[in-house]
Amino acid sequence: MTLMPVRDVRLFVEVVGRGHPLALMHGGPGADHWTLLPFRQLADQFTVVFYDHRCNGRSAGPPVTSMTWENLTADADALREGLGFGKWAVLGHSFGGKVALEYALRYPQSLSHLILLDTGGDSWWDQQNAPELLARRGYSRRKVELARRWFNGQIAPWEFYPALIRLGRAYDPHTSLASAVRTMFAERRSRARPRAEIFGFRHLTKGWTVMSRLGEITVPTLVMAGRDDFVFPPEHQGQLAAAIPNARLEIIEHAGHNPHDEQATLVMKAIRDFMATAGPPRGPAAPGERWAAG
Repeated sequence: MTLMPVRDVRLFVEVVGRGHPLALMHGGPGADHWTLLPFRQLADQFTVVFYDHRCNGRSAGPPVTSMTWENLTADADALREGLGFGKWAVLGHSFGGKVALEYALRYPQSLSHLILLDTGGDSWWDQQNAPELLARRGYSRRKVELARRWFNGQIAPWEFYPALIRLGRAYDPHTSLASAVRTMFAERRSRARPRAEIFGFRHLTKGWTVMSRLGEITVPTLVMAGRDDFVFPPEHQGQLAAAIPNARLEIIEHAGHNPHDEQATLVMKAIRDFMATAGPPRGPAAPGERWAAG
């Protein structure tokens, strides 16, 4: 683990394993790479790159107002170059999936594979549809209103942790109390940044969409999500997969927004299978360059 100077920030980075590089873009905004801890299982086959986005987790540098799509994606590509990778696969979860989509559109030459995990190409799904879906699923009016405020950056910093706890069952509907405690223990080193969550939802993702540009993505793509995700439900996953040329769609049963916590074995198998069988992106590869994991 290290704080790595990248452009105008110092990104908190951990690299584990060996093989084809796989960068993990964590969710949030306001979370960190510890939310993706189960993906350490892939280190036996891939060089797994964990890092915290600028203004998130333990990364340090400019104020939260510097958290723009341009900076988030430029940071990632500078990190790739700094680590010495010609191309890498990118997995983005939730908010990190939005960053991954922007990265795929801005830096296609740097990408070998794209994995989108419980994410969306349009913020309408989390900022408007998610609270309405909770209401249709029978959640209380207070919890529905909390979700609406959460996804629109309308909470106070002190509400961050209480809100996460209250929304926990919606995020992870198939997680037992014992499993939830184990997950919390595993992520005890996580460092949340409430102001990044508020700024991100209030300014960065408000009205954001890339749906009309998804046809530009030509790398092998896996779209994967939990069947019971209320943030980006299966109907939107179908839209994503249909709009990205030759994308694969994998819906994980008995899982919500965090299938890597609730159904880790199935998620890791889907990623391994995808990376082993997905063809190279269109266009010539550099001499000696490999697209598959190895």
